Amino acid sequence: MSSVPVDHLQALGSATRYSYDTPTIKLLERFDNPFANASLNGAKASGIIKIKAPEFTSLCPLTGQPDFAVIKIKYLPDRWCVESKSLKLYLMAFRQFGEFHESCVCRICNDLVTLLEPQWLTVKGEFTPRGGIPFGPVAKFVRKHA
Repeated sequence: MSSVPVDHLQALGSATRYSYDTPTIKLLERFDNPFANASLNGAKASGIIKIKAPEFTSLCPLTGQPDFAVIKIKYLPDRWCVESKSLKLYLMAFRQFGEFHESCVCRICNDLVTLLEPQWLTVKGEFTPRGGIPFGPVAKFVRKHA
């Protein structure tokens, strides 16, 4: 049984409402970072979280043609971690949404930073080639320490 409180999570364990054209931060949920309380022999542990979403799709905003990508998210959490089902629903919401590769990656990064307030976070989109050219935009956030 988890010692992390999760009773506030809405998407996990409930009937799922799918949206394919409205990626919004409202779909994302978070839970307390389990690494924050992890210790072994008095030493505080920390951990990096890596997420790979291999079936990301969106639409070209000009042609309406589908774009396919592997989205890779990597972050050092502070207080929060992203809940995986809510992240899946959020990423699926791009499926019928028209936005350039760079904008999708930047939106995902900004929304996760807003939700999680991590130490640092990187989102990379590995898009399949269009016209023989693959694109791999990367958006990064690093918290500035005082």
